[in-house]
Amino acid sequence: MSKKTVKDIEVEGKRVIVRCDFNVPLDEDGQITDDIRITSAMPTIKYLIEKGAKVIIMSHMGRPEGEPNMKYTLKPVADRLEELLKQKVQFISSPIVIDKNVVAAVQEMKNGEVLLLENLRFRKEETKNDVAFSKELASLAEIFVNDAFGTAHRAHSSTAGIAEFLPAVSGFLIEKEIKFLGGAVEYPERPFLAIMGGSKVGDKITVIENLLKKVDTLIIGGGMMFTFYKAQGLEIGKSILDAENVSLAAELLEKADKAGVKLLLPVDLVAAKEFSNDSIKGVYTKECIPADMMGMDIGPESIEIFEKEIEKAKTIIWNGPVGVFEMSNFAGGTLAIAEAMAASDAVTIIGGGDSAAAVELFKLADKMTHISTGGGASLEFLEGKELPGVAALEDK
Repeated sequence: MSKKTVKDIEVEGKRVIVRCDFNVPLDEDGQITDDIRITSAMPTIKYLIEKGAKVIIMSHMGRPEGEPNMKYTLKPVADRLEELLKQKVQFISSPIVIDKNVVAAVQEMKNGEVLLLENLRFRKEETKNDVAFSKELASLAEIFVNDAFGTAHRAHSSTAGIAEFLPAVSGFLIEKEIKFLGGAVEYPERPFLAIMGGSKVGDKITVIENLLKKVDTLIIGGGMMFTFYKAQGLEIGKSILDAENVSLAAELLEKADKAGVKLLLPVDLVAAKEFSNDSIKGVYTKECIPADMMGMDIGPESIEIFEKEIEKAKTIIWNGPVGVFEMSNFAGGTLAIAEAMAASDAVTIIGGGDSAAAVELFKLADKMTHISTGGGASLEFLEGKELPGVAALEDK
């Protein structure tokens, strides 16, 4: 699937509107606590500036529920952009996003200048993919660039709607996501290993089903392993259970078997009395989980088995931690997987969300081939779904 990128069009002197994903976390004082989403968009923005485009940037942040709410203003983003770009970024905070001041400012822009619009979700039309709002956004520019992979699975005015009215191409971030996620799934170098963690089987069923058609080995850890244990008739104590999906877990085990995919569940685990870092804990085999304890991490024997699989693999996709990594006493399994992937010479892809947060926390992010910026979007991509924000872009 080959989509046109900013390199396939002439941008000099043109007004180019760029959809970024600047949905960054803020602390109580409105300071950005993690700017990876802003730095990830830098290559596209800098390229457009260097090529003499007039760059209009738009994004959403948080959930203002379609109302102007200054708690979610993009002013902190404008300030951070100025620092990173080392140039002025014009920011006009309008409760309706586009007003006469914004239109006038856009008309007066010179080549290489940058302007940031206020939070798109101050308007309820954005998430409804309202045609009038899409047209309003499109009226500001001559070219649309989508570089917001994190929202590419949503058909909103600023991701899919606007593409009806302007030539639409991808930025470098979306191009990279398609290359790595798409390439890994469609043309992986084998052995191809997927590691699935997180707590709910329900969230990952379709991803697992799609991956079973493609991978050689699938490792399952995290909270959802207990739903698979239950499907195998094991007792799980007070561990987390996705009760309504036990039969689905059983079906997935059967599908893996039929597809000749090696599906690995942890053989041992670290269990604790309470969901707390200081809780009494112990290592147990999967057949002997105490009735009054809950599984919090994978055990040492499982770590060893999984490390060997990672060592053998040539392509690895990891989505979801294998334990409660936010608590230091139960981070061992997730850390071991991150370290084994960091040491591997395979193509290593982290599918956004908590696994991305984990490799950042362990300071191993720069050792991975690719870290996806979109949790939900990367999951839907791995499910084999077409993403509206990508589908709307022009084919090469």
